Amino acid sequence: MHKFIHIAIFLMFSILWNSFKAQALFDLETGIVSIGYNDVRIPNNGGTFFSLKDDLNPKSKLFYRLRASYTLKSRVTISLLYAPLEMVSNGFLTRDIIFRNDTFTANNNINAVYKFNSYRLTTRVNIINQPKIIFGLGFTAKVRDAKISLSNSFISTDETSVGMVPIINFYFWRRIKDKFGLFLNGDALFASRGRAADIHIAGTYKYSDNITLRAGYRFLEGGSNGRVYGFALFHYGSVGISYTINNKEQNEI
Repeated sequence: MHKFIHIAIFLMFSILWNSFKAQALFDLETGIVSIGYNDVRIPNNGGTFFSLKDDLNPKSKLFYRLRASYTLKSRVTISLLYAPLEMVSNGFLTRDIIFRNDTFTANNNINAVYKFNSYRLTTRVNIINQPKIIFGLGFTAKVRDAKISLSNSFISTDETSVGMVPIINFYFWRRIKDKFGLFLNGDALFASRGRAADIHIAGTYKYSDNITLRAGYRFLEGGSNGRVYGFALFHYGSVGISYTINNKEQNEI
């Protein structure tokens, strides 16, 4: 999967750069991520409802995200995002837990790993595109590579899920004063049996013509209620840096 992302990024930017001579942007985001809640029941019919936060002890950790995007004629933005996430929880069970038809008995230590790697291709059109304000809407094809693993001294099992879902993308940037701005960006979709939301709000600082810095808050929330039940919320305290090639006074990040 990583090799596919690298090849896709190289091909997309090679073609677009040679064809349109537009604006390319490369972005790194990092910081601390922690669990708000992480509730699981697998299978939904017959499994035990438990929390990787309340029943176990989760650990906050460093995260990173990589994004490459291309803006054509200051209007249409195409971007690729790689957003890995892996959280670890462990603790001492006070009750039996049935997970994937295996029973993890009480009075034993248990380790849990929650993985939710995300690969996204986004196309967005700027509806408002002015020097002090940008607003755009588009669509994201989100590929998830998810896994929940439980293990103790006697049993080890995991549930995996790989799939693609189309979601709505939105973007807002407002210049506040001189080199400072306010940034809001996200992907979101709500349905009867599930939802997904990844929303980021940050303050921005235009360090130079090519470099923009930011600091803010992100939350990732969602899940599904079907064959398996799983809903989670993650809080991110983040900082980021964007490097723009062929900058034309647009401040999109």
